This record gives sequence, C-alpha cells and structure tokens, in this order.
Amino acid sequence: MTPTDPMLAKVRKLLALAENPAATPAEAEAFTAKAAQLIADYGIDQALLAQAMPERDIVGDRAVVLDAPYAQEKASLAAAIATGMRCRAVLRRRISVDGTELSLHVFGHESDLVCVEILFTSLLLQGARELGRTRVPRGEHVAAYRRTWWAGFTSAIARRLAESEEKAAREAETRFAAAGTSAALVLSDRSHDAEVAMNQTYPDLRAGARRRLSGGGALDGYASGQRADLGLGPRVSRRNRGELTG
Repeated sequence: MTPTDPMLAKVRKLLALAENPAATPAEAEAFTAKAAQLIADYGIDQALLAQAMPERDIVGDRAVVLDAPYAQEKASLAAAIATGMRCRAVLRRRISVDGTELSLHVFGHESDLVCVEILFTSLLLQGARELGRTRVPRGEHVAAYRRTWWAGFTSAIARRLAESEEKAAREAETRFAAAGTSAALVLSDRSHDAEVAMNQTYPDLRAGARRRLSGGGALDGYASGQRADLGLGPRVSRRNRGELTG
C-alpha cells in the first residue's frame, strides 16, 4: 500500500469533484458516496491482504493539527472518522504564546490511516462550505449555533460511515471465509491493534468530560452530513456520470 495506489487516486479525484463549489448538493453527495464506498472496500481488501503479509500494513500513527475556529468540533469529526475506520485517536492540547493549539494523535494500520486523512480533509472542506451557506437563524448565538451544527454534521458522518463499512464487510465475508477467518474477527483485531498502540503511548489516558453544547444547529448540521456522506443522490448531471461509473 502506498499513497499513489490507483484506488486511492480515484478516491481523491471523486472527493475533489465533491469539494468543487460548482457541484450541486446531489452531485457532491453522489461523488462522496462513491468515494466512501471505495474507501470501505479498499480497507477490507488491505485487511485481508495483511493476513498473509502483516509487514505490508503495520500499525503507525499520525498527528493532525486542528485549526480555529471550532477546532474542538473538527477534532470530533476527525475522531469519528478514525473510529469508523478501525483507528483510535487522542486529543492533545498545547499552550503557547499564541494560545491553545489542538491536535489529534491517531493510531491505526497504515492503510486505514491514509484513508482517514483523505476522508477527513475532504469532509472538513465540504463541511466548511456547507456551514458557510447556512444562515444562522435570528435569535441564535452564532458561535453556539455553529458548534452544534458541526456536532450534527459529525453525527451523520459517523452513522453513514458505519453503514458503509458494515456493508463492505458483509460483502467480503466469503473471501475471508476462504482464507480461514472472518471479516468481523480480522477487523476487530485491527481495531485492537490501534488501541494497544494508543495505550502504549498514553498509558495514563483518561476519558475527557462530556461537552454540553447549547445552540440549535444540530439538525441542520445532521442534514448536511447526510448529503456529504454515503447515500447516493437522486440526480447526477450527464457530464459527471462517467466519474461514478468509471
């Protein structure tokens, strides 16, 4: 597995089309849906190949710096994507003269980490674009609304990503059975590997306090997350249809 893998190149191309401001919501949804399904299938394939050659897909880590505004909400999005792709993530804070810097330390098998990076980068762009198009209702505190918007967006992404991964695992079950194992067992082991790596690096890790958000943006954010993620949209223009079927 390398970042220049043809499948990942196709995923990047589809997500670039979804990120294009000229794309309609239906087109962006369809492009992201196709990319997400390819990512899910790719992850399953890499997990199966690694059964025979563990050295081809070792456990690694990535540090993702999260920029303001709404850095903590962006961290939640990245963590949700990481968890959905069998990785584990730790939120880190660093105090400097410029203020508080947030970053996410993500652990997982290399092929899963690459997919987390690709999808998070795209969904961050798509989410920011959608939020910029969303009018804050009169009477709402702008920052509170936008924080809950990101929370809703993340919730939708997490649910749709889980559905895509489960579908890919079900469809690959016969191939895993032929190799003398099961998709559920192999994928669970990969999640466990990521958790072991995280705990080795952060042996005293404790769960953070649950955040309580005020604001009325969650439903709007959830709706945008549904459009951005895994369900195919009803209409795609003729000029772009070939990108989905190629």
